[in-house]
Amino acid sequence: MVGLCPVDGDQATLKEAYACFPSGVTAVCAYRGNAPVGIAASSFTAVSLDPPLVSLCVQHSSTTWPALSSGPRLGVSVLGETHGSLCQQMSSRIGDRFAGVGWERTDAGAVLLHEAAAWLDCSVYQVVPAGDHLLVLLRVHALRVRGDVAPLVFHASRFRRLAA
Repeated sequence: MVGLCPVDGDQATLKEAYACFPSGVTAVCAYRGNAPVGIAASSFTAVSLDPPLVSLCVQHSSTTWPALSSGPRLGVSVLGETHGSLCQQMSSRIGDRFAGVGWERTDAGAVLLHEAAAWLDCSVYQVVPAGDHLLVLLRVHALRVRGDVAPLVFHASRFRRLAA
């Protein structure tokens, strides 16, 4: 029989368990106030085909999310395996998250990062409070996939590559 430990507020053990699940990494970005803003999100998940929905989780304490969510469109860039340092830069609380980063802006204000494995042009569909995070459902309006770009994978608190 598997011996389980109760979840008793030990966030370090809980984070360790969550880190056992590998995930892709996205950058969620938009153009607001004459500048790009964005966050890195490894909680990205496909939700529905009809309507086309994806989700991500954002901490309540995020100071970037209010700016991101204030406009009509968000760009989701599925980061490629060479984007490890870019992901760290997008996750930083200090400095310019877009310094040296190639990006494009859509007419509706979504920002898409160069060299991504896929791009999605989205709008906020629904926001659901979920503990210390917000579960954000995004409706996908347009997309482009680059099958020749391998995704960045985050597992056990490290960036990894998929084996062929």
